[in-house]
Amino acid sequence: MGVILGAGIYALLGQAAALAGNALWLSFLWAGFVAFFTGLSYAELSSMMPRASAEYEYSRHAFGRKAAFVVGWLIILSGIIGSATVALGFAGYFGALFGAPIMPSALLLILALSVLILAGIKQSARVAVIFTLIEAAGLIIVIILGVPHWGGVDYLEMPHGLGGVFSAAALIFFAYLGFEDMVTLSEETRDPEVNIPRGLVLAVLAAIVLYTMVAVSAVSILGWQRLGESEAPFADIALAAVGRRGFFLLSLIALFSTTNTVLIMLIAASRIVYGMASSSALPRALASVHPATGTPWAATLAVILPSMAFVLLQDIGFVANVANFTLFLCFIVINAALIVLRYSQPEMKRPFRVPLAVGKMPLIPLFAIALNAFMLAQLSLQVLLMGSTLALLGGLAALIKRHFS
Repeated sequence: MGVILGAGIYALLGQAAALAGNALWLSFLWAGFVAFFTGLSYAELSSMMPRASAEYEYSRHAFGRKAAFVVGWLIILSGIIGSATVALGFAGYFGALFGAPIMPSALLLILALSVLILAGIKQSARVAVIFTLIEAAGLIIVIILGVPHWGGVDYLEMPHGLGGVFSAAALIFFAYLGFEDMVTLSEETRDPEVNIPRGLVLAVLAAIVLYTMVAVSAVSILGWQRLGESEAPFADIALAAVGRRGFFLLSLIALFSTTNTVLIMLIAASRIVYGMASSSALPRALASVHPATGTPWAATLAVILPSMAFVLLQDIGFVANVANFTLFLCFIVINAALIVLRYSQPEMKRPFRVPLAVGKMPLIPLFAIALNAFMLAQLSLQVLLMGSTLALLGGLAALIKRHFS
């Protein structure tokens, strides 16, 4: 749950409220359903192929190496861009508390986490667990602060209608990102065929419950207008409810939350790079593992350096939606891969199996494809153009690689 309970909820809550109004909770619920149905497909695929290369491996078995390369490319980019965006979110809270400039703070955070990641997965995992408990506490605090105010507003007030609710859901989907990153740690998990699907499903369900309750509390305390104008929504919620001490406490928790998200996004993206390099989809040098720490150091550096470059983009909302675009597209392919593999490799062992099917045709992945396509349609033209350009670059890279192979 570490990367799921991250910057999406802490940094994007206000922007989503401006779109959805007091019906913000509906946006979280809708985005959660999209994540859950796709998560079920991930659970089955990860139980079949517990590999660090994850999406690349699933797509390769279903559609071949070229399509798999593009999918892996997009997943890596989403981790790189997402971690840069969240680092800027961290810097915003850090600047509000201590007056530090945003750009150096974001870059220093990525550098510090790079040292931790290169030190080893056990150290990173321990930090992630501790920080996850802290950020979960922040969500629970907001829920508790909001309970006395529940019922004080119209929770179906939609200033922009259902279109605004769906647009907010497309933006806030960033808050659910992370369930797909779990599968990249399959090679570093005990009994991954059982534990990865179990952890994935439980984490998404827990996030849906927490987020929906946070949304209800947030609009109950501030109302959607004030919430929509806030650049530090959790801190302003606490300020309105209990004063300056609450503002400081929630700002501090937000720092832990955004730090944790950057940490796990960088780890997950580096594991995809490592897995693709191990499968010869990327240069083999990127599969180098440090003999002392056991970490894929070359893949880690290949992710960290461009992440620092993307910090220059600075616009959290825009870049979050670009990351969402890459993942909506990938999720359509992943759900389609599950359907194809049900027909092409029915004999493959599946410790976890997505329920509901007509013959060999699984129904939930079909529904998930439609949901992800619908979410794509909610994004702005600028986001669609940027995301399409990144996808085309991946396709071009796949063609170039094939030419020189």
